[in-house]
Amino acid sequence: MKTTIRKAKVEDAPKLAELMNLAGEGIPAYLWERMADPGEEVMAFGIRRVAGTESGFSYTNAHVAECDGVIAGMLLGYRIPDPYEIGPLDEIPAVVRPLVEMEALVPGSWYVNAVATDSAHRGQGVGRILMEEAERLAAEARAATLSLIVAEQNAAALQLYEKLGYQIQARRPIVQFPRCPHTGDWILMIKETVPSS
Repeated sequence: MKTTIRKAKVEDAPKLAELMNLAGEGIPAYLWERMADPGEEVMAFGIRRVAGTESGFSYTNAHVAECDGVIAGMLLGYRIPDPYEIGPLDEIPAVVRPLVEMEALVPGSWYVNAVATDSAHRGQGVGRILMEEAERLAAEARAATLSLIVAEQNAAALQLYEKLGYQIQARRPIVQFPRCPHTGDWILMIKETVPSS
C-alpha cells in the first residue's frame, strides 16, 4: 500500500484534531475543554481551533500521510522561534509548563510538536515516513537540529526516536491532569539535521 505525504488542508481539521489529541497524550482535549464556549463539545472546539490559522495547532503547520486517499497519520511541526520568549510562567497552564520550558532550551530547532498514526494503519511504517518528512522539512527550513518531546513511559515512541538517531537532551516531571496516561518525565530529544543542498 503506497503512502503519500501532503500538506494538510482546512477540511482535514476533524481528523487532525483527533490525531493531535492522540499524539498529545490527551493534553489538547484537556486544554480545549477549558477554552470551549459554554455547552460546546470539546472536540468541536478542537476542530475549530485546528481549522484556524492563529495557533501552533493550526492545520497550516501540519502534513498528513495518506494511504489510498485515507488519512493514515499526521505530523505537526514548525521551527521554534529564536530567541524564544516564554513570558510569565504563571500564565501558562501547569500541564504544559514543563513542555514550554523544554521548548525554550532548543530555540531555532525544527520542532516535531505532534506525530500520530491512525489505529487502523499502525505497524505499517507510517510514523517512520512522517519522521522522515520532518527531517526533510527541517533541512528545507535550514534548522540545525530537530527536537521533540515524548513521555518516558511511551516506550514504543521512545524506541523509534532513538533508532532514528534522536538523543536525550533534558527531562521534566509530567504534571498530572484528569485521564493523564503517564507518570514520570517528559523527555526532550534532539537530532542534528543534514542541510539540504
